[in-house]
Amino acid sequence: MDAKTNLKSKLPSRHVTEGPERAPHRSYYYAMGLTKEQIHQPFVGVASCWNEAAPCNIALMRQAQAVKKGVAAAGGTPREFCTITVTDGIAMGHAGMYSSLPSREVIADSVELTMRGHAYDALVGLAGCDKSLPGMMMAMCRLNVPSIFIYGGSILPGNFRGQTITVQDMFEAVGRNSVGSLSDEDLDEMEQVACPSAGACGAQFTANTMATVSEAIGLALPYSAGAPAPYEIRDRFCMTAGEMVLELIKLGIRPRDIVTRKALENAAAVVAASGGSTNAALHLPAIANECGIKFDLFDVAEVFKRTPYIADLKPGGRYVAKDMFEVGGIPLLMKTLLDHGYMHGDCLTVTGRTMAENMAKVKWNDQQDVVRPANKPMTPTGGVVGLKGNLAPEGAIVKVAGMSNLKFSGPARCFDGEEACFEAVRKKQYKEGDVLVIRYEGPRGGPGMREMLATTAALYGQGMGGKVALITDGRFSGATRGFCIGHVGPEAAVGGPIALLKDGDIIEIDAENGTLDVKLSDAELAERKKSFQPRDIHFGSGALWKYAQQVGNARDGAVTHPGASAEKECYADS
Repeated sequence: MDAKTNLKSKLPSRHVTEGPERAPHRSYYYAMGLTKEQIHQPFVGVASCWNEAAPCNIALMRQAQAVKKGVAAAGGTPREFCTITVTDGIAMGHAGMYSSLPSREVIADSVELTMRGHAYDALVGLAGCDKSLPGMMMAMCRLNVPSIFIYGGSILPGNFRGQTITVQDMFEAVGRNSVGSLSDEDLDEMEQVACPSAGACGAQFTANTMATVSEAIGLALPYSAGAPAPYEIRDRFCMTAGEMVLELIKLGIRPRDIVTRKALENAAAVVAASGGSTNAALHLPAIANECGIKFDLFDVAEVFKRTPYIADLKPGGRYVAKDMFEVGGIPLLMKTLLDHGYMHGDCLTVTGRTMAENMAKVKWNDQQDVVRPANKPMTPTGGVVGLKGNLAPEGAIVKVAGMSNLKFSGPARCFDGEEACFEAVRKKQYKEGDVLVIRYEGPRGGPGMREMLATTAALYGQGMGGKVALITDGRFSGATRGFCIGHVGPEAAVGGPIALLKDGDIIEIDAENGTLDVKLSDAELAERKKSFQPRDIHFGSGALWKYAQQVGNARDGAVTHPGASAEKECYADS
């Protein structure tokens, strides 16, 4: 028995390619033009979230071809397939956003089912938009076959009359237009130049945050997550990933060997250090769940609290992902964190080496100001902060990167759903000092935990970004800035304190000490709880109804199944 046959005998694909009883299965592969040799090689699933919904995904099919070349060059047989993506930039501000977070679960589930159904041995996953990145990483950890993650890359920055802009500026332009500070003609010109290429939103919004996570957690090759989508170097990363996944098969290195608690802490550290999206506090617990690791919102917030904020990236800072890549990429960020004790160097990565070994030859670039040394941060505490109090016993999250005032107190102005709040903002039916409360937008109550970028951007565009606060049991986009608190739990749909608020209740937010409270006694809250009546969700059937029946709380990642802790047999060992 030669080495290749011996390797195949231990892999899942033996169930569809080996032995006389699998002759019907092999006939299908011959029908697709495979040779006998290719049929008896390891099968590598090459999964992409390609679609024509938005620029974030449009380059993924081309990159998948480079991955396939790498797999074939290393002696594997690539099997390409696609899964869905719901792109937040398109879904934002209307009922389409209900589909966003549930799409993460559909992506993970569909990749799992495709891999299981066809008995593939390894996975290279390509993703480009917000929920597709964690969804693909969740599938890798769930299946636990040798896997490498590939980010499709960021978009190039736009240019409006000599000013660098991103899609964040477009959302804020809507608010400027609503108060007459930007004409319809200027808005029309701006929208045509804001997004000049393929790629995901260019600043440290959710996609680039989770791309940064992919390198820090060890599932992506060093430097691969930073290169913009149009750069030809992406094909080299993709080709290398295809080759390297065969090496992982031979070495027996699997995602759960890589994604440990220490690796999750590394991932949380880069989110804080880069002023990343609050959505990471939802996705890291979900990835941890697939590995059987308990790592909830409070664990994430603890890492955030001890990590300095060092990357001057939009939306709170000056630069975009392209800029960081060109001065040293994500390894530059990780190198200084590692050197100053903010990351664990002994974590295994998909290179087959540890994080410290990967970083050994990375040199600090003192000719740039995108990333500061970790011992000379912009602020000593990370760009994202966890909150807890009588209004959020299960926690909440706020992005403080770029903010100067970390405390806010004011009367509640309550809205049951985003549309009602957006309409009030559009008509300027609120006051400076208000705390706008958007509830019934949680994982179950939405369902789907919608993002509120349209509302927060409109506030900023009206010049009110720092003059009001906003809290919700839903989410905020990575592009959100200002005093905006999300993931408030328990959510309104299950009777959390946010459901009991009334207009005029005084809400106190303290991001320095990590508290979120309403000035009501426990007795008053208990009395109000007696008259609480749960509301029906918006959907009585279909995928979103099904999601609402299964989804858990935001603290644990809004997951829909028990994860690896309840697993009876790992797919990779089947």
